[in-house]
Amino acid sequence: MASITLTRLTEDDREQFILDNQRAFKYGATEEFGVRDNHFEEDGEIISRQTIENSIDHGIAYRIREDGRIVGGLVLKINEKTQHNELELLFVNPEVHSKGIGYAAWQAVEQLYPETEVWETCTPYFETRNIHFYVNKCGFHIVEFFNGHHPAPHDPETGGENEYERKDFDGMFRFVKQMI
Repeated sequence: MASITLTRLTEDDREQFILDNQRAFKYGATEEFGVRDNHFEEDGEIISRQTIENSIDHGIAYRIREDGRIVGGLVLKINEKTQHNELELLFVNPEVHSKGIGYAAWQAVEQLYPETEVWETCTPYFETRNIHFYVNKCGFHIVEFFNGHHPAPHDPETGGENEYERKDFDGMFRFVKQMI
């Protein structure tokens, strides 16, 4: 296995991080649904620029590197007071899927934040690859299913009250990992 490291996102890499994230999410949806997909947040994108920017602006963004080469990224929200932390985004470039990079990156996160008591994350219902990863590889448990009848409390684009999931929303799983 190659050497996986996490490096803080720099401002000059922000735009490429956003594009890489959108490409990785689009790849997953296209693999599942084909090009006819109707699960896009904005024109042609599964995850909107605004959602990614909101995560970066209110979290800590890292680039995932394999032997120094950028192969993905992630964004965390760290609550120093409660140590209930969130994995906002995690993506690996599609050309390096199934090589253990995501798992190695997650292990690096856990080592970086050993004081964490609880980790939380979400993924769309159709991302079976992600569901497998979080539950079977990383030890998360599914604790909630957001959908049109039970929307997430906060809009990922604005951080405000969630209005867009109230109708015709297919669903998102919420995962939790207890560390102690």
